[in-house]
Amino acid sequence: MNGNTRSTASPDVIVVGCGPTGLLLAGDLATAGVRVTLVEKRPHEISNLSRAFVLHARTLEQLDARGLADGLEAKGQALDDIQLFGRLSFRLDTLHSRFNHLLVLPQYEVEKALERRATEAGVRFVHDTEVTGLTQDAEGVTLDVRGADGGRERMSAGYVVGTDGLHSVVRKALRLGFPGRSAIRSVVLADVRLREEPETLLTVNAVGDAFAFIAPFGDGYYRVIGWHRGRNVPDYAPLELDEVQNIARLALGRDYGMHDPRWMSRFHSDERQAPSYRVGRVFLAGDAAHVHTPAGGQGMNTGLQDAANLGWKLAAVVDGRSDAALLDTYQTERHPVGRSVLRSSGGIVRLAMAKYPWTLAFRTALTTFLDHAGPVRRRAVGQVTGVGYTYPAPRGAHRATGRRVPDVALENGRLYEALRGGRFVLITPEPYEAGERKDRLTVERWASGKRTTLLVRPDGYVAWAAEAASGRDIESAVAEWVGRAEPQSVAPASS
Repeated sequence: MNGNTRSTASPDVIVVGCGPTGLLLAGDLATAGVRVTLVEKRPHEISNLSRAFVLHARTLEQLDARGLADGLEAKGQALDDIQLFGRLSFRLDTLHSRFNHLLVLPQYEVEKALERRATEAGVRFVHDTEVTGLTQDAEGVTLDVRGADGGRERMSAGYVVGTDGLHSVVRKALRLGFPGRSAIRSVVLADVRLREEPETLLTVNAVGDAFAFIAPFGDGYYRVIGWHRGRNVPDYAPLELDEVQNIARLALGRDYGMHDPRWMSRFHSDERQAPSYRVGRVFLAGDAAHVHTPAGGQGMNTGLQDAANLGWKLAAVVDGRSDAALLDTYQTERHPVGRSVLRSSGGIVRLAMAKYPWTLAFRTALTTFLDHAGPVRRRAVGQVTGVGYTYPAPRGAHRATGRRVPDVALENGRLYEALRGGRFVLITPEPYEAGERKDRLTVERWASGKRTTLLVRPDGYVAWAAEAASGRDIESAVAEWVGRAEPQSVAPASS
């Protein structure tokens, strides 16, 4: 296929990488009527060898807006208190969220739910296919791909999104750097059975030179992650169960009778971020855009929230309802969040790795301060759970603009039910007719007597707000954000 033309059979968007980020994004696009193909180099299977284990409140809200949260809640286990360093407690049950807890659930369960949704929405899956190169111009993007049989071909689309992880081929094809460093080397990982059940749902501690973490799969196996300062060997070095047991005993005081490992591995944890999440018609999301330590369990969550931010914008531009300049806001909104996650997760790891008397004294002083400084602790909880992030707002905008909206009560239900289907939600004290925009806009009224008018984006953030808004004010905002009643031709991409 010629790289400068697109046939009627070509997808509007190709997503590269079939992890949680790619699955959520592809599902969002297909739900919005976008023709989307998801390319994955692995065979069609979902591995049970998960890296991620927790879903935070903001991610659960996004999944709720897609009708998936309740089913996942039924499969996982809720935890409303995070303990760090044996003395610092972060209570989650005070979060202003329907999901005022952390959900312990293996990544593969999340992938299963997202894959079902994407399939039902009409996503075309292409497995056993590896991207080997990429070119783009003003009209679209062409991928060079290689199948499992070694055969080579080209695939074209209007836009491409790389959700293909740490070693992203899409990022490398864009010649984007991935500055950063390896934060922790020779981390051990084992999925094992335990003869003794841990006292808490998540078991984590750091003592001296050792750190260990234990979380349940829910099928009788547990994920154990450990690290020892004095054991710095390559990722390919052999790993035996007794090494994992020794680290657990040092960090946790016992190994809980680990036995029958079904998988063991070593890995290193990097802290890296791409300088740009967009180059022309190509985007990066999830681990392709940023990677960080597993501390705080923010990796998968940040990627899913990247996808939720990008999906509705890309759909609006493909459909001709918004100018392609809207896509630039993906960088301005999500890149600072990625940078913040790198800092917070890295800070937790460095505190956990404290060894010298002065670093241990600093950790003690900091945890004591956080334990007594309510506003600072709430801010930290907001960052880790994702509910505390806001997006930039234009000068002079209403104070609510760019802020996340919790699951507020509406006259006909609740907000995150109204967000299902990828529509904007206008919450207003006065009647307003969506008219020809009803496929893109849901109009709701407050359950209370509140007079603020909110236009909520499909990702649950405020696009526009006003007090005592006139009908003309509302119509102007709806036209700007939701689009004209009659969608126009696809807008050209900005560079």
